[in-house]
Amino acid sequence: PPFQNAELGKRAPRWIRDNEVTMCMKCKEPFNALTRRRHHCRACGHVVCWKCSDYKAHLEYDGNKLNKVCKDCYHVIIGCTDSEEKKRKGILEIESAEVSGNSVICSFLQYMEKSKPWQKAWCVIPKQEALVLYMYGAPQDVKALATIPLLGYTVDDTPKSADLPHSFKLTQSKSVHSFAADNEELKQKWLKVIHLAVKGETPECQNE
Repeated sequence: PPFQNAELGKRAPRWIRDNEVTMCMKCKEPFNALTRRRHHCRACGHVVCWKCSDYKAHLEYDGNKLNKVCKDCYHVIIGCTDSEEKKRKGILEIESAEVSGNSVICSFLQYMEKSKPWQKAWCVIPKQEALVLYMYGAPQDVKALATIPLLGYTVDDTPKSADLPHSFKLTQSKSVHSFAADNEELKQKWLKVIHLAVKGETPECQNE
């Protein structure tokens, strides 16, 4: 669960593992070969880039020693608020962990668009927006790569020989999105949800 602000610095956080994110959890800069230095905020445990970890605060759980913290925790711990943070988050800014925990269905799927190569994406249909498919690079990413409003799409669930097994397509006029699940059972779970969503009906929760 996310830290309550009151507890910041009072107890050690759970560290999010480096491989659970593909971008800084604060400024959303992708980690790449040049900026691959990943730092952990010692207060909230988030993985951040060097720019966002350039703050220090005294943490109670560490005997009030100065520790590297992210900008947000720094403001909370020293007791000043950043009005910027209050700006409304855009649609892609919904954190994956937040929607995955309250979703109709979520899992990794392979995804292909036009003639690009297949890529693995963490796909989520959130309960509060059960007609929208969110795609993330990894389960802990703080920004979606893309969203697909499912209403009005046609579902084609018969893979062609060139496709991956257990695949299905969503088409609407010129846009075609191809997905493939790891197994038939998972594919059917997704199809159950998507068949309802494309008609504008709210699907039942599929997550055990």
